[in-house]
Amino acid sequence: QVQLVESGGGLVQAGGSLRLSCAASGRTSSVYTMGWFRQAPGKQRELVAAITSGGSTNYADSVKGRFTISRDNVKNTVYLQMNSLKPEDAAVYFCAAAGYYSGSYWSPVYWGQGTQVTVSS
Repeated sequence: QVQLVESGGGLVQAGGSLRLSCAASGRTSSVYTMGWFRQAPGKQRELVAAITSGGSTNYADSVKGRFTISRDNVKNTVYLQMNSLKPEDAAVYFCAAAGYYSGSYWSPVYWGQGTQVTVSS
């Protein structure tokens, strides 16, 4: 079992930045793919970014060039640096880990509780 705890969400103006963190505990999380999904009101949950244990990354087209995912396998923590935020980035952001991952598709096993990101225009 893996427990995921997110932090770093909040309110930011459009064009601003936030950094989300997700600390994992439990089973050896360093071997898992980790990353972030988001869900806005009335919309489906979507993959934002993922990073494999080897450091390969994948991003949603809508965030490429603005968001950067990274991980610290010693601290079992994954980060999402979000720059140039837009109102359409506002959502609940969920940390995720493990599960089947193929680059374009990911079905995580473990989920965090979510952290709210609000972007004012």
